[in-house]
Amino acid sequence: MRTMLLTPQVHFAGGYPQLVSLTATNLDTLCINTIRGLAIDAVQKANSGHPGMPMGAAPMAYALWTRHLKHNPKNPCWFDRDRFVLSAGHGSMLIYSLLHLTGYDLTLDDLKSFRQLHSRTPGHPENHMTPGVEMATGPLGQGISTAVGMAIAEQFLAATYNKPGHDIIDHFTYGICSDGDLMEGVSSEAASLAGHLQLGKLIFLYDDNKISIDGSTDITFTEDVAKRFEAYGWHTVHVDGMDFEAVDRAITEARQVIDRPSLILARTTIGFGSPNKAGTSKSHGAPLGPDEVNLSKQALGIPLEPTFYVDPAAQDEFMKAVCVGAEQEEAWDIRFGAYAGAYPEEAAQLKKAIAGDLGKAWLESLPSIEQNIATRKSGNIVLEAIQDALPTLIGGAADLVESTFTHQSHSADFQPGSYAGKNIDFGVREHAMIAAANGITLHGATRGFGSSFFIFTDYCRPSIRLAALMQCPTIMVFTHDSIGLGEDGPTHQPIEHLASLRAMPNLNLIRPCDGNETAAAWKIALESKQTPTMLVLSRQNLEPLTSNDVRNHPLERGAYVLVEASADPKVILVATGSEVGISLKAARALEAEGIPTRLVSMPSWFLFERQSAEYRTSTLPKGVPTLSIEAGSSFGWSKYATDSLAVDRVGLSAPSNVAMAEFGFTVENVANRAKALL
Repeated sequence: MRTMLLTPQVHFAGGYPQLVSLTATNLDTLCINTIRGLAIDAVQKANSGHPGMPMGAAPMAYALWTRHLKHNPKNPCWFDRDRFVLSAGHGSMLIYSLLHLTGYDLTLDDLKSFRQLHSRTPGHPENHMTPGVEMATGPLGQGISTAVGMAIAEQFLAATYNKPGHDIIDHFTYGICSDGDLMEGVSSEAASLAGHLQLGKLIFLYDDNKISIDGSTDITFTEDVAKRFEAYGWHTVHVDGMDFEAVDRAITEARQVIDRPSLILARTTIGFGSPNKAGTSKSHGAPLGPDEVNLSKQALGIPLEPTFYVDPAAQDEFMKAVCVGAEQEEAWDIRFGAYAGAYPEEAAQLKKAIAGDLGKAWLESLPSIEQNIATRKSGNIVLEAIQDALPTLIGGAADLVESTFTHQSHSADFQPGSYAGKNIDFGVREHAMIAAANGITLHGATRGFGSSFFIFTDYCRPSIRLAALMQCPTIMVFTHDSIGLGEDGPTHQPIEHLASLRAMPNLNLIRPCDGNETAAAWKIALESKQTPTMLVLSRQNLEPLTSNDVRNHPLERGAYVLVEASADPKVILVATGSEVGISLKAARALEAEGIPTRLVSMPSWFLFERQSAEYRTSTLPKGVPTLSIEAGSSFGWSKYATDSLAVDRVGLSAPSNVAMAEFGFTVENVANRAKALL
């Protein structure tokens, strides 16, 4: 076997690790240094990126991927695979190198186009760009929080479908996180929830390299992380992260802890192998530079040429994952066949869930709602009607289920010892709630939803945005949608939220005006494959106004003529949510004065903007004075309306009807504002 410079041993001088080279003949080290070399070269070629994290975390990633991770590189979507989440997404070349080396459809040319336009190796991992990437990571804390949802999904499915002698759902959720991940508040929310839920099949490796962008973590992050996670209810263990054998043993130990998630605190050296930048922030977020690349390769025993060098012996070792993965999937297929023979109904149901087939029963159960009730209560009627027909729809509220009405009454709560429960008590953790709901949805076979007050989208916006970016059709239910919530006042009254969330690409925000639009909105949300849906629902009662054909409701076009003018319209009123009812009465008043008035309900800008130009123009024709009526910011309405009756200041504390009147949401004022446009 070839002689090579091994991973350098380190001693500390002046507070920073110094490199001491040694020689050995070790295939594992050759493999580890191959990962490092690919990361070094890709970042240098792109002249952009983060080489330090892959260089330091390579040993523990190697231990996980070659000794524990259950996966099939030739079928990245094999259902009973382990999920791996690189929460420290800035170190993306770590996962790209592993995917390439273990036989995924990611070529060396893909690695060479790292961070380039339309590359399959973008700067931070994206699930819809790269085979084998489970989620988009980069915003720190999102990975570990979304992984909690994946672990919830695994526990739920195992409790629901496994039978004695038939453990067909049996996989782990693994991840690597960084100091930055653990500093972000969302990871604390998620870790607290995971500890409470005793998610024993969730294992994270903490890349504890003591370096952040601005220098040593001593300047900001000196807490005892192990004690914090132990307080959350996690199993913790300290290891030398540069010793892959020690990491291997720690993972083996963590896999045996069935009643607690695990955090393996792996002490590593960022930029390991770089004589002048290892252990410093200089290796974090910038290429090493040509001279330091050569010095690092010499220290690690990597040939200087060609770049992107992969030793054949290392390649052969990594590629064992292809045969092993195929054998594991084949064995699972045999087990699933036996399960299907013993439990045909459950197997058929699970197979459909894995395929994303919701069936038709839920659609047939979808109710029309002709009651004068709040749309949040209409949403509850819908959920109650369809819950039995959607056995893998799971979710809950951020300690607000009595206000958001998102409880599935035919099911228990998801709790330790009751993992088949469909109701998740997320606690007051909005940010982690939506991240976990994303993880539930990304896992597959399960569909996740979360709910809270609309104002608290402020607390979970990064998770909402990531759902949209990941093309993850999570369902989000946010109630108390405007100043109409009343007495709780401006701290709880959303103003700019509708406008800001409508600006988010690939988010379908729907604000229904009655029960039937609410039912139709749930239908759209459930049928969505690549777009998350946000249902924005009222606290106050709203009278029924729209078609009761909820399976073919005009809401699907985003905006539609609810009431046509008696003649060619002289003015158009366009409204959403609770303001549609007020606008209807104003339209009637205008018609009584001889002013032909069209009323358009516009619950979803997202859907409307995807209609043909002809339809959009026919609904809101140019040249006709148009007044938008919505109890939120006017920002954005100029695209559709000549003028806006809106709320462009903070709200106030008063009963709902008083607050609405104070801001001009009365029939008389709507009519007067419309007439002013003529």
